[in-house]
Amino acid sequence: MKPIVWPEGKTFAFTVFDDTDGASVEKLQPVYNLLAELGFRTTKTVWPLPGTQPPEIVGGATCADATYRSWVQGLQRQGFEIAWHNATYHSSTRENTLRGLEEFARLFGGHPRTMATHTTCREALYWGPDRLSGLRRWCYLLLTGFRHAKRFRGHVQGDPYFWGDLCRERISYVRNFVFDDINTLAVCPWMPYHDPARPFVSAWFASSEGAHVQSFNGLLCEENQDRLEAEGGACIVYTHLAKGFAEGGQVNARFAELMKHLSRKAGWFVPVATLLDYLREQRGLHVLTPPERSRLEWRWLRHKLRVGTT
Repeated sequence: MKPIVWPEGKTFAFTVFDDTDGASVEKLQPVYNLLAELGFRTTKTVWPLPGTQPPEIVGGATCADATYRSWVQGLQRQGFEIAWHNATYHSSTRENTLRGLEEFARLFGGHPRTMATHTTCREALYWGPDRLSGLRRWCYLLLTGFRHAKRFRGHVQGDPYFWGDLCRERISYVRNFVFDDINTLAVCPWMPYHDPARPFVSAWFASSEGAHVQSFNGLLCEENQDRLEAEGGACIVYTHLAKGFAEGGQVNARFAELMKHLSRKAGWFVPVATLLDYLREQRGLHVLTPPERSRLEWRWLRHKLRVGTT
């Protein structure tokens, strides 16, 4: 792939994809205040609908909460991207997913550009073992004791949880593989890419592991920042900014230090959709080949075994 020339004379790109698990205004406001102050514009996911069942593993504030909704809309006005994390924090049938998409469009002025699946929701698209192909899929099934062999149904036509056609029509980019390297683009040089084996997703993107404050800070250490800059790469950190980034209204000191250090570099600090749109404009939408798919899947599977999240 040809090297990317970044806009505005910038030497690399950096952004954050914030999973809304456990979110509240109290936990997140200090973090986003810091990001805004330092010039970062990133991506935050939401649940547009209130839950009517217990959460799948973890819940958090939804856009049914007026205070939280108003705060998120304020982020959007500041230039942060608001993205999709399923309709709510538990499994949703097609009908509820459609309601959620319509509510999202009403609240935020259009369909979500980017998304990530929430934990074990049954409407997940190509999730669990279906993230993988061939031998790698069987390795995943064996290693997980076939626990999720037929759970994820979002891409199964005719199923009550199917919404693949809606995703393809309305959402530009879906997060998939996560890796333990700050230069996401070096690990997945084809993103955004289309995978013909998974036709209900228009385009996929990868991300770098930073699920909680400790792993985020490890990823963003000064040495890694310098390498990202030297390589002229792009980093999309996948994280949960509600997981320890601010306690008692105070932002984690090491996180603040690292973000201030990064802000002084010549980085292009834009939301995920803006970054992916630019890559697509520069190189077109890549169609993933079987060898490329194999390379991504094996590397992610090894990472999954070591880290356990993503």
